[in-house]
Amino acid sequence: MKTYQEYIDCNAIIIYHPGYLNDRGMIMASITIRNLDDKVKTRLRILAAGHGRSMEEEARLILAGAVEQDLSPEKDLGSALHELFKPLGGVDLNLPPREPMRPIAIIR
Repeated sequence: MKTYQEYIDCNAIIIYHPGYLNDRGMIMASITIRNLDDKVKTRLRILAAGHGRSMEEEARLILAGAVEQDLSPEKDLGSALHELFKPLGGVDLNLPPREPMRPIAIIR
């Protein structure tokens, strides 16, 4: 029988480990990112230094922000247009009365 270490790369993602607790006592996951381009790492380091944070903290904040944005449902076109023009007020349209359908010719 194979152990779970043989099925997954345990060094890549550690989903649960009781030893990883943050300052609020919450369990924290750990992730290792492989094959990160040197330019990306350099830009992350510069960005973190500019914000007075560590690279790890900067990456955490970037990932949290990216995931948070994806959780909000996208609006459909009709809802977006309604929201855009709602402050302008509505319009009452005079629609003609509906008539019965005209018969259609069936060609055989």
